[in-house]
Amino acid sequence: MEDSLLKRFGVSMEGSLLRKFDHLVMQKRYTNRSEAVRDLVRDALVQQSWETAEQIVAGSILLFYDHHQRNLLDELTMIQHEMHDNILATTHFHLEKSSCLELIIVKGKAKEIQLLSDKMTSLKGVKYGKFTVAPVEKM
Repeated sequence: MEDSLLKRFGVSMEGSLLRKFDHLVMQKRYTNRSEAVRDLVRDALVQQSWETAEQIVAGSILLFYDHHQRNLLDELTMIQHEMHDNILATTHFHLEKSSCLELIIVKGKAKEIQLLSDKMTSLKGVKYGKFTVAPVEKM
């Protein structure tokens, strides 16, 4: 059973993020980092398991980012304009000198909203992104 065999892969992250992750590993009493990563992956897969690509959903995309990151604001704006039919509202907060928080309220087909979220949260300079949705139509 090859699928049940453990596979190794490397993960790179900043030292400060790794220290925080290690603290989480200790807090949650994981035996090691690998088990914590496996648990996070399982959780992410469960969160998306309900959706079908054509299902209409509504929700929010939360972005925490460094607005000094080169081209980030232009890229975020371009993505939002490309998918403006799915965006109901946005709110922008200035948290610190270089840190911003943006909340984007969305509605549309699950596959389109997921694509919008993925495009924005994967941009360089986005420190944290969270996509939350609920089905609008009955399942």
